[in-house]
Amino acid sequence: MLYTVTFNPSLDYYLKVNNIKQGAVNRAAGEKLIPGGKGINVSLALKELGDDTVALGFVAGFTGRAILGEIDSRGLKHDFIEVSGQTRINVKIKSVAETDINGEGAEVTQKDVNALVRKLKRVLRAGDWLIISGSVPSSLPHTAYADFLDRLKAPKGVNVVVDASGALLTESLRHRPFLIKPNIYELCEVFGIAPTSDTRKIAECARLLQKKGARNVIVSMGAGGAVMVTETDQAMFVRAARGQLVNSVGAGDSMVAGFVHEYIATGNYFKALNFATAAGSACAFTEELPTREQIEYVESLML
Repeated sequence: MLYTVTFNPSLDYYLKVNNIKQGAVNRAAGEKLIPGGKGINVSLALKELGDDTVALGFVAGFTGRAILGEIDSRGLKHDFIEVSGQTRINVKIKSVAETDINGEGAEVTQKDVNALVRKLKRVLRAGDWLIISGSVPSSLPHTAYADFLDRLKAPKGVNVVVDASGALLTESLRHRPFLIKPNIYELCEVFGIAPTSDTRKIAECARLLQKKGARNVIVSMGAGGAVMVTETDQAMFVRAARGQLVNSVGAGDSMVAGFVHEYIATGNYFKALNFATAAGSACAFTEELPTREQIEYVESLML
């Protein structure tokens, strides 16, 4: 079974505004409201690929209930915990440039986290995957993921994936996650260096994260492709397919889902990285998360 955990989900409100003007009343040329949060996106993408997945995490208030209603309508299995406050609303403005305004999130307490730990302890078995993604509410510390894994003590053979930034990511490395997937900006932030397209330098930094505990590291670079270093001492680079950027939201989540799906199927790092990169590109070329057919078409362009 593939479990995803979203500490800080969202209801994403997309607004298309032609040539937005600051300090003036602007009229939307289109709008939509969809469930968001990296773990939810990963589960939705895995479900599209035919994998058995359950989404877990925390929801609150009427926005949280709206998220559950929407993922119910999509047939996604879930087991969220209701907490205090309101699940955040993220505003995504599509105009000449993309502008995101992300809300703060619900009030998740340590008691709530402990309840999630108990849920997972009852179901996790060797061979399962646990994918922890995204930010955490301000009520939790920057060690939240590491603390969560401390309490969970996942059974041997559970493959842990962490997709986060800053200390949320680096503090979790002592738990030796099977995979981490920082993007190029998150990687460079960790090491205090300027963003780079030098794949050798990126691989060097990724290997330093391995020394801190990560078993495998993928660094996503958007249109620049992806670099991966593996626990079998391989380093590889995959170019992304070329296409028109439509929406970057969810591309990294599609990439994680694509990698996990293909790695389970083949056990081959390069095939999994190639499919993951195709999934990320396909997402960037579409309005929402891509279909399996769209991913496979984009992958065919990369061969």
